[in-house]
Amino acid sequence: MQRARVPSTGRQQRMSSTYPSAPIGVRLISYLSAKLCPRLQVNRVLWFKCSVLGLTYLAYTCYHMTRKPISVVKSVLHRNCSTVTLPPEFVTPGGGGGSDPTVPPALPTDGTWCDYAPFDQPDFNSLFGALDSAFLFSYAIAMFFAGFIAERVSLRYFLALGMAFSGLFCYLFGMAKVYDIHALWYFVAVQALAGMFQTTGWPGVVTIVGRWFGKSKRGLIFGIWNSHTSIGNVLGTLIAAHYVERDWSMSFVVPGFVMGLCGFLMFLFVVERPEIVDCQEKVADYAQQQRGSSAGSSVRRMDDSVSDVEDSGVSAEQEINERTPILGSINRAPPQHDAIGFFGALRIPGVIEFSLSLFFSKLVSYTFLFWLPFYIQHSTSMGAKLSADVSTVFDIGGIIGAIAAGMLSDASAMPATTCTGMLAIAAPLLLIYRCWGSVSLSVNILLLFVVGLMVNGPYALITTSVSAELGQHSSLNGNSKALATVTAIIDGTGSIGAAIGPLLAGMVSGWNNVFYMLVISDVLALAMLLRISSKECSRRNINRRYNVRIE
Repeated sequence: MQRARVPSTGRQQRMSSTYPSAPIGVRLISYLSAKLCPRLQVNRVLWFKCSVLGLTYLAYTCYHMTRKPISVVKSVLHRNCSTVTLPPEFVTPGGGGGSDPTVPPALPTDGTWCDYAPFDQPDFNSLFGALDSAFLFSYAIAMFFAGFIAERVSLRYFLALGMAFSGLFCYLFGMAKVYDIHALWYFVAVQALAGMFQTTGWPGVVTIVGRWFGKSKRGLIFGIWNSHTSIGNVLGTLIAAHYVERDWSMSFVVPGFVMGLCGFLMFLFVVERPEIVDCQEKVADYAQQQRGSSAGSSVRRMDDSVSDVEDSGVSAEQEINERTPILGSINRAPPQHDAIGFFGALRIPGVIEFSLSLFFSKLVSYTFLFWLPFYIQHSTSMGAKLSADVSTVFDIGGIIGAIAAGMLSDASAMPATTCTGMLAIAAPLLLIYRCWGSVSLSVNILLLFVVGLMVNGPYALITTSVSAELGQHSSLNGNSKALATVTAIIDGTGSIGAAIGPLLAGMVSGWNNVFYMLVISDVLALAMLLRISSKECSRRNINRRYNVRIE
């Protein structure tokens, strides 16, 4: 890869017009580098790739950071008031002096005096479930439209505005305590609007990263990059836990402010496609090398298929298609440039199966996301802050799980099989955690880490590497305007499951039944991928038989 030298100071006027459609921050950096460091040599493609990875990582970290506070604050919106330290402005009942204003008020005698209305009712679990459902159903429905919009507008504006409004509604939830708002409709409306604007995140960041990076080591790159989900959950939990017992409104205000600030950074610096900064040729050259290598491998596999026709009775073309469930067959039709439609995306092989699998696997993951701190507090003797801190272990395990799933997928070229294997291990682990997680703090942490690893690994792989690969399927004839639509369909279907899971958790009676629901969902996620996994295993057996290497 060649290195481009920044123009000298004698060309500063010309430099000011370089990349006229680039973000203002990029143009400013280009101008300053030409003025202050005229002899500086940089690898432009590498520099922009690193900036894209860093900025999109930061962006989606913020998206998840603003989703997490509600799961922490639930533990103080409704709690066991007998364990709460009496505030200094209260005295014990009977200690007052009648109507004398100098005498502190008497402590209420009811058991919900420390709760925040309207969540002081006996059906508080259903009310919490309504909040979660308002966010998640709004998110799931809007996601299908978000992918359609993202393919047709500037992703820089799309992300910047989405982050600004997401931060605003996170802030407004916390303002309910400041202005003493107790109307349930207010909380539901804020959550629903927040969910709608949160849909700008995933199609936007995946599409930008997919435009800049080829297929080489995609599972590993996306696995590491996808840790933003867990990092965002951890940061959101820690920030919320820091304020939850003092002033829970700040648990929302601080993440909301950070979200808006990072949205402004995206507006200033993110480069949504290589063409904007004249890097398309170098990125395309690298992608062409990858396609050439893959095409050569496909030809070798086709030759092997032809020689095996008499034994198997299957045509070479059919065998190649069956052995490459994601990449598909070689398509020599001329490239298309129109944005793909919804039903056109559904016809891509593998989209429906992976979407349905994500439906159930995301149901499990988001039930933990919204209910885990609350569950830990009520199943152990831990307080609200410690329960929130311990719950972050699930997300730390998810980081390792995402990386492990990406590496296994790259090494085996069998993403569906990788997912089914991890899901098969996750099912019994869920029951083990329910039975033994409350034995001690160390056992809880250990089991929670392993559960997070196995539950979030498949979820992360499907939403990143698999979605990006299906969005660049060979049946699209080189159409680059399908990534956001395919990503939105897969993640939108998964988000419906994510909406149903926390709702059912709030309605189901007893934690044992909640965990049975999670195990059943995990098994169904596995079942959705069995057909593709079977084809991947058949392909691998044939490759071993003929000593074919998959590039």
